Amino acid sequence: MAGKMVRDGRMSIGQAFKRRGRAVVPPLIFLSLVAYFAWNATHGDRGLLAQAKRRQELNVARIDLKKAQSDLRGWEHRVDGLRDRSLELDALDGRARAMLNLVAPGDLVVPLPTAPKAP
Repeated sequence: MAGKMVRDGRMSIGQAFKRRGRAVVPPLIFLSLVAYFAWNATHGDRGLLAQAKRRQELNVARIDLKKAQSDLRGWEHRVDGLRDRSLELDALDGRARAMLNLVAPGDLVVPLPTAPKAP
């Protein structure tokens, strides 16, 4: 009578292990699935930690965008100063000659005496 009840009404050891195994396996599978999904919800590619990291990167990108927009406005202001409507050509010509130390062909050059150097 292997695998059946023993005469005095007790189960055999093998039956007891099977019964306890059947009682333990489903909760273990369920807990394993819960643990897997819980870990992925926090550490996975789309988990809570990854979401926090993406938010931080988004904030850094927004700060960089504001800085770039500010730089762009500064450069646009400088370029607007070079447009024909706001540019005085005589002043520009005089400034370019002074910086490059050049004269126009019709200009009269008067040399000035140099100041004596201090000892």
